[in-house]
Amino acid sequence: MAPVPISLLRALSIPETCQASLSTAGLGSGFTSTGAIRATVPSTNGQEEERRYFLKTSADGKSAEEMFRGEYESLNAIATAVPGFCPRALAWGPLEESKGKSFFLATEFLNLGGGGRTSQSLAQRLGRLHTTPAPPDPDTGKRRFGFPVPTFCGDTKQPNRFHDSWAEFYANERLLTILETSEKRNGRDASLRELVERTASTVVPALLGDGHLGYDRNGEGEGITPVVVHGDLWSGNADRGQIVGSGREGDEEAGDVVYDPSACYAHSEYELGIMKMFGGFGSSFFTAYHRIVPKTEPVEEYEDRVRLYELYHHLNHHAIFGAGYRSGAVSIMQKLIKKYGE
Repeated sequence: MAPVPISLLRALSIPETCQASLSTAGLGSGFTSTGAIRATVPSTNGQEEERRYFLKTSADGKSAEEMFRGEYESLNAIATAVPGFCPRALAWGPLEESKGKSFFLATEFLNLGGGGRTSQSLAQRLGRLHTTPAPPDPDTGKRRFGFPVPTFCGDTKQPNRFHDSWAEFYANERLLTILETSEKRNGRDASLRELVERTASTVVPALLGDGHLGYDRNGEGEGITPVVVHGDLWSGNADRGQIVGSGREGDEEAGDVVYDPSACYAHSEYELGIMKMFGGFGSSFFTAYHRIVPKTEPVEEYEDRVRLYELYHHLNHHAIFGAGYRSGAVSIMQKLIKKYGE
């Protein structure tokens, strides 16, 4: 146990006179340091109550600042759409004690475990998230594809600039952006660049283009509406759990929960790319999920769309971890280009 930095106490509105401690036992993360705060604070009835918070910190300067701001907005976008589906973010900012070198993110505490995930519960909560339209853009009044701030998938920055067209967003903010990131880290790769650029210019419009996605073979439909997606929903970012010690009127009921999001306003099926890539969800989940969120028209192109969305995560893993994921990305692109890009 360690004392809680004063700047964190202030950010969480915990009186400095209260008993509070910071523990890092049993917690860990690939790109950040994590811990838990316990604080005994006065309650509204004059008694004392224990509050619990989850904490992430990083000394990675500007990147940490942007990463935690993105996760703060991501968590709260999901929690607003589906309360209890993820912990709410409570505060983020610089650790004053570090003189601007370290940043923090504090959230509600998520007590994980209790029987493992259930397909029905996760499908219901994710289905509710994916049927809740994104909020209108305050400047235009339109529901647009993007996100108010950059987010990070792993340690990869995603700009999330707003677009009216989902195809333009996916081509520019995901495929071409991750190609640039990969080349900065791994060196220029002419053959990979050619494949990504061909995919972005031919396959993406063919499968995701305006006037096509969301319309059946007879041309009937309404297009697609942007919804909040988690953005990095592999099986390690979902579990059964309960939000506890939040100080709200009763803690959330235990259920299937998600965490470590990389949110944006997107096509709902974008979420399924990484879920299919690593597995762990099973056919019963997808059956239950698609009862709530039907496959987008043209239904016959569903598998190819999900494969196209999976491509981004192969490219992202290639950017983060190196050559091991290149072949998977190349295989997807070659098959899709043969079918839609020639």
